[in-house]
Amino acid sequence: MDQMKVGKFIAALRKEQGLTQEALGEKLGVTNKTVSRWENGNYMPDIELLVPLGELLGVSVNELLAGERLSDEQFRKQADENLVKAVRESAFTVMERRKFFRKKWRRDHLGLILVLMLAAVLVTVKLSEYQLAAFVWVFPMLVVFWENNSMMSYVEGRVHDNPKPPKDS
Repeated sequence: MDQMKVGKFIAALRKEQGLTQEALGEKLGVTNKTVSRWENGNYMPDIELLVPLGELLGVSVNELLAGERLSDEQFRKQADENLVKAVRESAFTVMERRKFFRKKWRRDHLGLILVLMLAAVLVTVKLSEYQLAAFVWVFPMLVVFWENNSMMSYVEGRVHDNPKPPKDS
């Protein structure tokens, strides 16, 4: 997407509507500086603002991303191009997201893993006073650990490896 073209298009549409940068920003919940950055091509509007911005300016999201008004034929062609560009320019690839979430999961569960290892050592030493305490602490942690691991497996299996939703039986 050509940010400069999109920015100029936003500025032209805003002026057609008789809105100042401040007025448009207020309607969208952003500052006039943010609107200025869009119009100068420094930033693109956040994805959650594209629909309300398009509605305020009287254009579709597709036209916003193209930076121009489109005929029906152009609209279909541009929709495909915008989708491909958006996917290519997304912040993270699937592999990068998978790597990030695996690293995050390990970091979030490091303490739990260490506690489980300590509990395992205490149980194997068979110190009678620690056996009950270890069971009382270890069992709930194992359940939490299992649930989180199951969730991560589900996300990886359904979202990343197999983008098709599972069939209902």
